[in-house]
Amino acid sequence: MSDRLREIETQLRAERKKNALVRDVWRAMSSGLELDLLLGLIMDKVTQLMEADRSTLYLLSDDGRTLWSKVLQGDEFSEIRLTVGEGIAGWVAQSGELVNIPDAYTDKRFQPAVDIKSGYRTRSILCTPMRDSKGAIIGVLQVLNKHDGGPFTGDDAELLAGLASPAGMSIENSKLYHSVVANNAQLRRARDQLELRTGELNVLYEIEKLMNADLDLDQMLHKILVQAIETVGARAGSIALREPDSDDPNVLYFRTWAGPVEPALEQRTIAVGEGIIGWVVAHDEPIVVGNAHADARHAVDFAAEVGLTPEHLMCAPLRGSDEVLGAIELIDKVERSAVAGAAGAPARITGGDGGDGGGGGDEDEHEHGFSDSDLKLLVLIAGQAAKAISLARSRSARSKQERLASIGRMLASVLHDLKTPMTIISGYAQLMAQIDDGNQREAYVEQILRQFDIMKGMTQEVLAFARGESELLPQRIYVNKFLDEVITQLRHALAGRNIVLTVDAQYRDTAYFDEQKVLRVIHNLARNAADAMPDGGNLRIVTKADDEYLILEVEDSGGGIPPELEGRLFELFSSAKQGGTGLGLAIVKKIVTEHGGDITYKSVPGQGTCFTIRLPLHRPDAAD
Repeated sequence: MSDRLREIETQLRAERKKNALVRDVWRAMSSGLELDLLLGLIMDKVTQLMEADRSTLYLLSDDGRTLWSKVLQGDEFSEIRLTVGEGIAGWVAQSGELVNIPDAYTDKRFQPAVDIKSGYRTRSILCTPMRDSKGAIIGVLQVLNKHDGGPFTGDDAELLAGLASPAGMSIENSKLYHSVVANNAQLRRARDQLELRTGELNVLYEIEKLMNADLDLDQMLHKILVQAIETVGARAGSIALREPDSDDPNVLYFRTWAGPVEPALEQRTIAVGEGIIGWVVAHDEPIVVGNAHADARHAVDFAAEVGLTPEHLMCAPLRGSDEVLGAIELIDKVERSAVAGAAGAPARITGGDGGDGGGGGDEDEHEHGFSDSDLKLLVLIAGQAAKAISLARSRSARSKQERLASIGRMLASVLHDLKTPMTIISGYAQLMAQIDDGNQREAYVEQILRQFDIMKGMTQEVLAFARGESELLPQRIYVNKFLDEVITQLRHALAGRNIVLTVDAQYRDTAYFDEQKVLRVIHNLARNAADAMPDGGNLRIVTKADDEYLILEVEDSGGGIPPELEGRLFELFSSAKQGGTGLGLAIVKKIVTEHGGDITYKSVPGQGTCFTIRLPLHRPDAAD
């Protein structure tokens, strides 16, 4: 009886051990470990549970053609690959059936090549397929050589088959889980890249807006620099440029700056090749300096003069089409700890490589300099800044050329207007030389002096227009005498141009206006009319009046006003003439408006144009 009890106790202990191993296998299957660790743990427990010499777990490839052993117990091999249908494991994967072979060498499906290569002697084999949640075979579970030397039993086969199914689903779940984890990590990386790219595009967009804004070069550069400092996260920065008009192309001028260096860099220069910024211009290469104190390129003396001791420096060249225009430099990376940032605490300047680490305090703050991604972003900003500089300089050069051309055209216009009084002066001077009559000579002198007054008025009118000034001297004017002066002026101005001048004085009485300025109005309109009739034609001047206004009409038989000038005929630089400035009509509009009047026109292409001027007929205080 005691022997029977001992046998029962032995069996109970064996069953408890087996149950414990089964629980271990199930815990391993539900552990969520990495696939390699999971397979290793499963095989260790299965080997013990099946009381086998060793175990092998084969996984089926995605294309269903190959089995490969992720775990092979023993020291001989780390991996075995089989074609589906090859060997015992390959046959089980192909057929989906469990096999229990007491003697491997008596089974024609067995391939002894592995034994021959390793020196291992396979006797008994128990092999079963593993299936996923849909019932598809995903691998094979195989145990070799029962410890007692006999074959595997039916109970062993049933137990291994029972373990194979959850093992297959566990492997499936592990693959899915880690695939999701990997995909999430990939998504996070993609999100980070997207955020970085979005940030870069936002910066480039902001710089593009600055390039299109109505800013001078220094204003634009300062805004670009501030944008770079805020985006990258720096304490200070500067932009230094070669000046195209400088005698020495090897001198960099600090055009803008921001941060603590602002007052000290005003009107400062640095040589190309000197300091980090000069080195970058000389070598056309962007750089990050993690420890400025230890870098031989750092201009220590220059930095000391401006009161700056940087830890980190980052600099990128500003490349033009033909040369390096200058460089943009950022100083000291600014970091905000997660705790401080959430609390709205001020930003903190970090130390660089070899720094003191801030005195060994806050674990939430990390000290580091500019990163490669910072440099990449700065290079992008530098590229846009270089385009902005080139564009601004091109605009400036073009503007200077246009101003010079405009000045030239204006001078030509003024000189053209001066021809008439100068011709009259010349004529009267010649007449004076031919007569001895004192009274007549005195009359000629008066006419000459009047022409000088007209010339003076012309030049003053141009200057007043340029300055935006207004000086109106309205007086009581006899319209008939005014028309005599108009006829005298225009006959000289139109001489030799085959133009018939007609004056229709329907109103000859008095009116109040600035005679010289209104004479200038008539002269400008008449000259434009003559230019519109290069082969000759008719010019008609009419004076009318109603109860309130003196009405002057200047009508020609020219080609008319181009439709594209409709609505802007009286603007400066709007002219129907090739190379014209529009100065004449702009002055006409200004004079008429200053008198409190208005000017309109009617034009028919191919038939001519008629300008109508309405000026107040009476003095402004006449009703008082």
